[in-house]
Amino acid sequence: MLDDGFDFAALNLALTDTPFAGKLQFFPTIHSTNTHAMQQAEAGAPDGSVYFADEQTAGRGRGLHEWSSPAGSGLYVSVLLRPRIPPADVLWLSLAAGLAVRDAVQQVTSLVCDLRWPNDLLLGTRKFCGILTELNAEVTRIRHLVIGIGINVHQQGFPPELRNLATSLQIETGRAWPRQELLVALLQSLHREVLALSAPANAIAATQSILERLERASSWVRGKQVRVEEMEGLAGVTEGLDTRGFLQVRTPEGLRTVFSGGVREIKEARGK
Repeated sequence: MLDDGFDFAALNLALTDTPFAGKLQFFPTIHSTNTHAMQQAEAGAPDGSVYFADEQTAGRGRGLHEWSSPAGSGLYVSVLLRPRIPPADVLWLSLAAGLAVRDAVQQVTSLVCDLRWPNDLLLGTRKFCGILTELNAEVTRIRHLVIGIGINVHQQGFPPELRNLATSLQIETGRAWPRQELLVALLQSLHREVLALSAPANAIAATQSILERLERASSWVRGKQVRVEEMEGLAGVTEGLDTRGFLQVRTPEGLRTVFSGGVREIKEARGK
């Protein structure tokens, strides 16, 4: 069985060229890394602080959803940032985080995952990673922002109600993967994304790069028959992202922009 603990000296050495080195805090168990990170941000914790845990007892997903976080099974990490970007650009950072996870997973495992707008990563049709972005902002600036990432790594099975919806890296490959290696790859990739978005002279090029990479990486942003669980709900075919990163869906009533809400495939359409 894989000994999947964390070596802090090796972690900090691997992250030397990032703002995360020396700012890692690990918890054997915690209620929620995101909740803790937001509390620490209010107390003045520095940019680049990373909080990760072996187990969460109250892990959170988007909306009121819970994120199952059993001990020793996943990578549960929250990254505190104080980015110099306008609050209106936060979605780009969240989308970039998805690309960072995708890059890290492919680098470590060779698996190529799908991205479901705005914050889910899938292997086949089943979800193995969720991203929750929370922030405290004024009209013109972000005080602090936390990106929470939960990756199913070692789970070998799920309850019946989740069996067709969830998966893990071990289920997909039949082998265990070191969480430390995944964490290093993830933080290095996330650092590159944040750096690109935070450079004022490069911001337009960075957002264009995110758009182009999402178009290539996601089967969901264009040509997918979906329903959107937002307000009254809507259904239609995805038609790409707009210039702000929001999903566009072509409905019988016309083109609609999705600002939030869960996006799900209309199952009947897959068999046609």
